[in-house]
Amino acid sequence: MGAGHVHKLYRHAHSPVHDLPPHTKLAAVFAFVVVVVSTPREAMWAFGLYAMLLGVVAYVARVPYGFLLRRLLIEVPFVAFAVLMPFVAQGERVEFLGMSLSVSGLWGAWNVLAKGTLGVAASVLLASTTELRALLLGLQRLRLPPLLVQIASFMIRYGDVITDELRRMRIARESRGFEASGVRHWGVLAKTAGALFIRSYERGERVHLAMISRGYAGTMPVIDEVTASRAQWSYAFALPVAALVVCLLGWSL
Repeated sequence: MGAGHVHKLYRHAHSPVHDLPPHTKLAAVFAFVVVVVSTPREAMWAFGLYAMLLGVVAYVARVPYGFLLRRLLIEVPFVAFAVLMPFVAQGERVEFLGMSLSVSGLWGAWNVLAKGTLGVAASVLLASTTELRALLLGLQRLRLPPLLVQIASFMIRYGDVITDELRRMRIARESRGFEASGVRHWGVLAKTAGALFIRSYERGERVHLAMISRGYAGTMPVIDEVTASRAQWSYAFALPVAALVVCLLGWSL
């Protein structure tokens, strides 16, 4: 499993968070997200504390806050959905700046926005401190289905190959004077997509045959066995445990 790609979200640094084994960070982020989702939406102060906890993690991991905020732009479609909820939801309504808004829609928008933002922020911090290859090793260590891990591994490995193939096809079209400028050119673009699919499919068959000829029997060899000590597990789970305390306070108050 030697996918040696460095993805754009990863930020190289030497920090205690970077040094943690990948499967501990995966488990900690999953537990944190579960705690956040389980928090009652009325406990607004709890979500503020969750954001502070993530801020502490970002500081320890040496991930600049500007870098984190820019990566949060990926959730813009969810924000747009949340903004529409108060206008389309049914039930009791309130007037605000001349607009009739649904009370249940406002709570729903807040619920989606707060929990979604915290979940995305936790995922960005995970990606910023863990290389893709390490994430795959962590998933394998957590006993995820081997087939899913292998599919993810090949997707990462050959994503750049297929992208480069598409780039060469685009250059070939442009060198022959083609320029997509309207609906009448959609047919050419559709043929390009079909040709790319056929090339990718044939490449996959060749790779599969090459793997079988080298003894592949359904499982990939593990080159690096990642392990974690009890101290590393404790360090990784400091975030979800602190979040769990906040969640329990939110339910009790």
